[in-house]
Amino acid sequence: MDDKSPVLSVETGGYSVFAQCRRMGRDFLVAVWGGEPHIGAVAMAQPRPKLQEPNKISATASVFCYVGHKDDEVAKIMAEKIAADLNTRVVVAAGMHWDNLTRCGLRQVLSNVEELTLQVIGELKNVSEDRMNR
Repeated sequence: MDDKSPVLSVETGGYSVFAQCRRMGRDFLVAVWGGEPHIGAVAMAQPRPKLQEPNKISATASVFCYVGHKDDEVAKIMAEKIAADLNTRVVVAAGMHWDNLTRCGLRQVLSNVEELTLQVIGELKNVSEDRMNR
C-alpha cells in the first residue's frame, strides 16, 4: 500500500498469507493475499452493539465477491473481527489462490488467516499517525 506500512505475514504449513494496512482517517484499509495474489473479494465492516449483549461490540459486514472466487469468507471474517476489536470501520480486500487445495490445506490457510488477523489487530492498535499516513 505504501512504503511505511509493514507487510505482516504468517508462513506456516506451506501456505503463506500476507497483509498490509493503511489508516484512512479513523478507518482502516487492509489488503490480504497469499498463494497466487489477486483481488477476489472485498468486505466492508462496521462496529455495532452485540445483539445479545448490547454493552459489547460486534460488527456487521457487506461483501462483494468476483464470480468464481471464494475469498469472501476470509474478507468477511477478517473485516468483522478487526472492526469489532478496534471499534472502527474496516475494508478488507482479499485474494489468495492455491491450485488443488486440499481440505487439510484449507484448514491450514484458515488457521494462518486467523493468526494474521490477530497480527493485524495488534499492528493497528499500535499504529501512530506518522507511521501510517492519513
